[in-house]
Amino acid sequence: MISSHSGTKCGFLLTFVLTVFTAISALAQQGIYHNVLQYGAKNDSSQLSTMAINKAIETAVKGGGGTIYFPPGKYKTGPIQLKSNITILIDAGAELHFSDNFDDYLPMVASRWEGTDVTNFSPLFYAYKADNIAIRGRGIIDGHGKKWWHYSEVIVKNSPGSKWQDEFHRLNKDILRPDLPGWVERGFLRPPFIQPMHCKNVLIEGITIRNSPFWTVNPEFCENVTVTGVTINNPKSPNTDGINPESCRYVHISNCHISVGDDCITIKSGKDRAGRKMNVPAENYTITNCTMLAGHGGVVIGSEMSGGVRKISISNCIFDGTDRGIRIKTARGRGGLVEEIRVDNVIMKNIKEQAIVLDMHYAKTQPEPVSERTPAFRNIHFSNMTAEAKQAGYLSGLEEMPIDNITFTDLNITSETGFSIKEARNLEFHNVSVGTQSGPAIVAEKVKTMEIDGVKTATTHPNTPVVELTNVEDAFIYDCFPKPGTDVFLKLNGEQTQHITVSGNNFRHVKTPVLKEGKLESLKVE
Repeated sequence: MISSHSGTKCGFLLTFVLTVFTAISALAQQGIYHNVLQYGAKNDSSQLSTMAINKAIETAVKGGGGTIYFPPGKYKTGPIQLKSNITILIDAGAELHFSDNFDDYLPMVASRWEGTDVTNFSPLFYAYKADNIAIRGRGIIDGHGKKWWHYSEVIVKNSPGSKWQDEFHRLNKDILRPDLPGWVERGFLRPPFIQPMHCKNVLIEGITIRNSPFWTVNPEFCENVTVTGVTINNPKSPNTDGINPESCRYVHISNCHISVGDDCITIKSGKDRAGRKMNVPAENYTITNCTMLAGHGGVVIGSEMSGGVRKISISNCIFDGTDRGIRIKTARGRGGLVEEIRVDNVIMKNIKEQAIVLDMHYAKTQPEPVSERTPAFRNIHFSNMTAEAKQAGYLSGLEEMPIDNITFTDLNITSETGFSIKEARNLEFHNVSVGTQSGPAIVAEKVKTMEIDGVKTATTHPNTPVVELTNVEDAFIYDCFPKPGTDVFLKLNGEQTQHITVSGNNFRHVKTPVLKEGKLESLKVE
């Protein structure tokens, strides 16, 4: 027997379900969801569906916005341009295959290519000054980049020209070229896969992206960008970076899985004079809970950073198999300031080169007076990291602009060689263990103000110091406890080495705690 109370509950539940169903039906009738099949798109790859997709977007825009829905199937399309309040929803089982006919990406549009503002082929997904846009779902988008890669890397280099190169040069006569000549002369620049420009409230969620012609997810001058739960798979290929937010504010990258032909995640802000002219920094980025596999770098800042990069947090990530882990790179001529960077709780495995790189010599240049062309790195902090790499770290500043205020805290690194540091100031190592196959854990040259405590190595080598300092001024070394078998803990070289304090260490297992070579001043050992 059903009680009256139970009957009332069932009746209420039925009424609720009918109300929700009615509301959903009303939304569908109002055109909130636009199924592309109803606009003539084909999900069997039998024809190009670009016009049908654009018609669905135009209809949604007239109604104030909506969701463009791709049910399961395979779609062939040219470029898709998002407008304000438009969501692209690619359902599980749906695949968007972008045409590799270059003519489909004409007319050329306002774009940015490696930090320089140009008019170029339309990106595959493009938006310009649009708000509240999204690309989401559990489906796949495929850029079919192979033809783009081959044409750009092989044919163009051996070709006198093409109609696309002619069009590029016609539209870019007044372009502000980088200080260093190069790619613009080629006049054939592959388009990014997803490039919103000057947009607000951008969401890219859940989708799988593969075979990008060029950079994959490349927001430019955008505000409030979220990229989450995205999988990016690009094979070994030229410049197919994963996620490159450039000159944006408030960027959130999380829960992504990336394996690409270049850098996995890269933060940029324009190149040389063009970047300094726009002068829009990359700022307030959080990168968390991501895995990076194949790629030149796990998370990279630069080298196009002429507008500046600041307030970046990188945490809870795993790099496995990338060429480098964290890499910050620039060169004279770029200008721009990189500051307020924090990297925490990161694991690196199978890193082919360095775990950590701060390199201000990305291009070969000669010293010059400090000016707007001079880049700077400062206030950069690494903590709670485990790494296996060929080299623990490489820091190389400029003699006219040393790297400044860099700290390493609670690091455990196994590597062939240790840290190599040159032209820096205000450098700190706290509780850092570096197990090398050969050489010292830390080699520093031309450093002013250095603090080392709790530093040790998991391996000892005959006649090899744990720490070697050359022309270092004002160093304080304390609370170190070298392991048994250590021949030399600290080696000091260079006529400019002075004001070195060694205090409160446990050198019980060390044959020679401090080895001095040459004339040294103000050395205090306690």
